[in-house]
Amino acid sequence: MPATAQVADDPRDGGTDIVVTATPLHDVGEDSLAFPAQTISDEALTASHATDLTDHLKRMTGGVFVNEVQGNPLQPDINYRGFTASPLLGTPQGLSVYVDGVRVNQPFGDVVSWDLIPTSAIRSITLVPGSNPLFGRNSLGGALSVRTKDGASDPGVMADASYGSFDRRVLRGSIGAALSPTVSVFAAGDYFAEDGWRDFSPSEAVQGFAKLRYAGGTSDLALSASVADTDLNGNGLQEQRLLSADRASVYTQPDTTRNRAILVNLSGGHDVTDRVRLTATAFWRRIHTDTLNGDINDDSLGENLYQPSAAERAALTAAGITGFPTSGETQANTPFPRFRCIANVLLNSEPNEKCNGLLNRSATRQREWGVSGELAVRSDWAAGNVLTLGAGYVDGRARFAQSAQFGYLTPARGVVPVSGPGAFADGSQDTENAFDARVALTGRTSVLSAYALDALDLTRTLHVELSARYDRTVVHNRDAITPGGGTGSLDGDHRFGRLNPGVALRWSPTLSFAIDAAVAQTSRAPSAIELGCADPESPCRLPNALAGDPPLRQVVARTVEGGASFQHRGVRARVGAFRTVSRDDILFVASDATGFGYFRNFGRTRRQGIDVDVSGEVGTLTLGAHYTLLDATYRSAEEVGGAGNSDNDGPAPGFEGNIDIMPGNRIPLIPRHVVKASVGWSPLRMLTLSADLIATSGVFARGNENNAHEPDGTYYLGEGRTRSYAVVNAGAEVRPTRRLALYVQVNNVFDKDYATAAQIGPTGFDATGNFVARPFSGPVIDGERPLLSSTFYAPGAPRSVRGGVRLSF
Repeated sequence: MPATAQVADDPRDGGTDIVVTATPLHDVGEDSLAFPAQTISDEALTASHATDLTDHLKRMTGGVFVNEVQGNPLQPDINYRGFTASPLLGTPQGLSVYVDGVRVNQPFGDVVSWDLIPTSAIRSITLVPGSNPLFGRNSLGGALSVRTKDGASDPGVMADASYGSFDRRVLRGSIGAALSPTVSVFAAGDYFAEDGWRDFSPSEAVQGFAKLRYAGGTSDLALSASVADTDLNGNGLQEQRLLSADRASVYTQPDTTRNRAILVNLSGGHDVTDRVRLTATAFWRRIHTDTLNGDINDDSLGENLYQPSAAERAALTAAGITGFPTSGETQANTPFPRFRCIANVLLNSEPNEKCNGLLNRSATRQREWGVSGELAVRSDWAAGNVLTLGAGYVDGRARFAQSAQFGYLTPARGVVPVSGPGAFADGSQDTENAFDARVALTGRTSVLSAYALDALDLTRTLHVELSARYDRTVVHNRDAITPGGGTGSLDGDHRFGRLNPGVALRWSPTLSFAIDAAVAQTSRAPSAIELGCADPESPCRLPNALAGDPPLRQVVARTVEGGASFQHRGVRARVGAFRTVSRDDILFVASDATGFGYFRNFGRTRRQGIDVDVSGEVGTLTLGAHYTLLDATYRSAEEVGGAGNSDNDGPAPGFEGNIDIMPGNRIPLIPRHVVKASVGWSPLRMLTLSADLIATSGVFARGNENNAHEPDGTYYLGEGRTRSYAVVNAGAEVRPTRRLALYVQVNNVFDKDYATAAQIGPTGFDATGNFVARPFSGPVIDGERPLLSSTFYAPGAPRSVRGGVRLSF
């Protein structure tokens, strides 16, 4: 867990060179000697009128794009160069995120909960590309480092309040002060609430942060704490016909995530001599996450859910239930059946086939602590040298419990749970297709790390960095439902170790021109959820269940990149190229025997491309532009599930089958082109007008990994990919006094309909929104009927307007 880095001086630091951050890279920033990083200041974050950190990254940061799979503004998947940091459990995580030197990817699943980071406490954000080993686990495509404020660097009081579309309310405040020449205090708080632009999607988030800092002579010490309590609704993807009829509609609901978290961090440094500095960090955190998701029960599709039988009517009568039909109930006259579901739960017979709804609940309890230390030694060897040695230890523990309760769908597409002997999917039902969705897993993950960095100026114009990091990761999983190991048990002990090297250089023949190049490797160990679903003999559903866990290998990514940068009269430009090859990528693979699947190592994937950046100031204009060409492809052949793919190997159209991935197929949800542009104009000192553009090409949908899906208009609907889009945002800010600012932000100015992600799969609704279990009467093959599959999209938000006032003094 790296703790120290040398960065470009900030006047608010008093000129300090060595600071506590999440990355040990030398001179982090756009002029980094090791890698071309992008740095965002708190002033830039404020000027963009961003809702939160991820909103700014989406709109203003080069190479970043989002997949809004969750459908909540505080829960996006942040992608950079085709690697992801996501709050969604089960998503392969390829980016690491640090806050004040603490890696905040969570112990269970390595997910990143963006809603736990208070925006008003952020002082700077640094995005560093490439597989640099010093960032440690999950840094396959890069790392994001967040640094927080303190009372000495950010004194004064700030209050910001805004209101806008969808009844969105955002409140932020902070206060910082120096209590003495050596002691300062800082506190901040954020509040976010909205009804949401889609149906059934209200959200609320509260975050707080405080820091006490001592800085005197040759030593400094900081104690900080952050807390968060969030309740978010993200209703996910919507089927294309229902989306066309009403973009605010949802497929099913509820979809709620409740997070409660606390993080305490103690960090400090001491200058042993004017050339030797020792730093250390110790942290503890706790995260409680509860989810409630109403979903269609896919096992009910193709079944007869109508007209209760005599035995079922008797069970309903015995339970005191009335109003059920005695005859004549059919799919044609009953758009939302429920009585066969209720009866089968009471009888504990076939609710897995007769109930069209599932209410999935999960509870995750995580605790983690860690320590790290780092020693930096400067010398005059050659033209200058800094040797950094570091070590760290992190111990994380998690308890994960999950259940699925049978229920029935309502016209509002909600799920009403049913009580009775067969209410829960626990495998006890009297049917051959009964499934057990229960999980009760306790996991412990411990990581011991050691790393070294030698930053050497060979000449006044040539800088070289040599780095290496060793991580030893141990994962212990214990199953409370099926202990003892073997097929169906989550018990397992896994150990992973790897040494990852890196080398980078930068040649600066003039003050305005430089060439940089780097070769690096990093890795990630499989997460507990991946290890818990890796047994071909006991395949599972994702992410609703876990099964046995034979060993998976670590993912190893190797990056080669380079570029040339130029700056002249306030204009900066850089052109670069990169290639990252990942071996043993972890992929969810179909099971031939069951139609379910399991995680396994994949072989190779490749993400390569070109970055072009231009930024600068011309008179009263501030300009920025970024273009990324991103070619993300599979490089190995594999077979995966393709139930909704028209090219699958099922016995007839509409039936389940598998698809073959071939080398050269493009990886889903990764656009080939990403364009961003921004302009700010200050015709008067008191007035700033701004606009920014986001444009991406279309992406292939999940389920279309072979890129071969073709709709036929009968069994398969939708293209299996999204279309290209461009979205324009605009803002204005008036500052009548030095302490007062009034602003307005308009996002999606032209009210563009677009989607950021897609998936293909069976649908349980017709074009009017009524539930249909059997869209086709035949053919019947092995007792199964064909299903209707469609393309589901993650819709982008429509035009929104938000106005606010900000006071600072």
